[in-house]
Amino acid sequence: MRRVFVYALIALLLGVAVVALIETDPGYVLVAYGDLTLESSLWVALLLLLVFTVSIYLIVRTFRRLLAGQHSLAGWMIGRKSRQSARLTNRGLINFIEGNWQKARRQLLRGASHSDAPLLNYLVAARASHRLGEQDKVREYLGAAEATDSQAGIAVELTQAEMRLASAQYEQALATLVRARRNAGRHPYVLDLLCQAYQGLGDWEELAQLLPELHKYKVFPAETLESLEQQVQVQRLESSATGDEPAVSLQRYWGGLSAAQKKHAGLRQRYVEQLETVGASAAAEKVILRGLKQQWDSGLVALYGRLETEHAERQLAQAEAWLPEHPEDPDLLLCLGRLAARQSLWSQARDYFERSAQLRPDQETYSELGRLVTAMGDTRASSAYFNEALALSSQNLPALPLPEKPLPKSHRLSSQD
Repeated sequence: MRRVFVYALIALLLGVAVVALIETDPGYVLVAYGDLTLESSLWVALLLLLVFTVSIYLIVRTFRRLLAGQHSLAGWMIGRKSRQSARLTNRGLINFIEGNWQKARRQLLRGASHSDAPLLNYLVAARASHRLGEQDKVREYLGAAEATDSQAGIAVELTQAEMRLASAQYEQALATLVRARRNAGRHPYVLDLLCQAYQGLGDWEELAQLLPELHKYKVFPAETLESLEQQVQVQRLESSATGDEPAVSLQRYWGGLSAAQKKHAGLRQRYVEQLETVGASAAAEKVILRGLKQQWDSGLVALYGRLETEHAERQLAQAEAWLPEHPEDPDLLLCLGRLAARQSLWSQARDYFERSAQLRPDQETYSELGRLVTAMGDTRASSAYFNEALALSSQNLPALPLPEKPLPKSHRLSSQD
């Protein structure tokens, strides 16, 4: 309150001073322009100049506000369209995920018209068109996607390759991926898709050439890469058994593998199976015995029981020599049962089979028992064993109601009667 009073007093004193100054010396101003002259006191001239300056300031300020308002309106309109585009894109993506391909494509294309980044809209619209089976539209929208961004070439090619792989068009996908494979270090996903294309084509040689890059860029987890490498080697191994002497070709291929690859259990077992298939049982036996000296492998033991060599008695003696160290290996007991059966040692074979079934009840062992005891004349036991084998083979059947009592014989006849 005191401050207001002080300011008012100062203003009053200044006013009195100015009035006194004007009365003492009003001054004189003359403005002449051509024949026009304007005379006035100094103080009136100053007042007019002040009014003129304030008027110019207000006019300029009003004009600037009008221009700013137009820009604001334009900005609001642009922002509104951008927000609408974002909403349409979001709805289109939701409909795409939900499988509404036609609606998703329509919304995505509408959203692309005012989007700052329409690349995604066109790529997903191309995928929706692929789902609808409209390949012309696929090409159109992929072209539009590439036109939106000069650096979108790889993304467009990967999208095209994915759609072709999904349609099992492996050759076309491969052609696209070969073009995209310009910088695998920056785009390791290209290697992933190339792997799928080679697997689809069954081109195991090219896939073998790709494996080092898959390892280098860590495209897959270590376990997946190991499984893939084994699959490649198995396929190449099987395809090597060609020509007039397939056993020789197989052994030549096996000899070219590294020591680490030869120790892989799955690959070695497949090699033994291939040798047996082409009739090279003696070579298969050597591989089995050499492998079991390095490390015990129940899979090789099971294959040993299937081999038919010229020295069946020696095979049985060899398998029996393993038994003290591995008395509870069901694969070894199954192997011994088969080798004993080849020597017509029926009771001994049955004993081995039964011991194996006790340790690991499975369909194969019960089937062997059923076949053996049927030939031995024990029909009651054979029926029990075959029922066990059937029960194990039908574990994955769905639960269905069954008759509580046996049907009459007349009802067991086929409907064809």
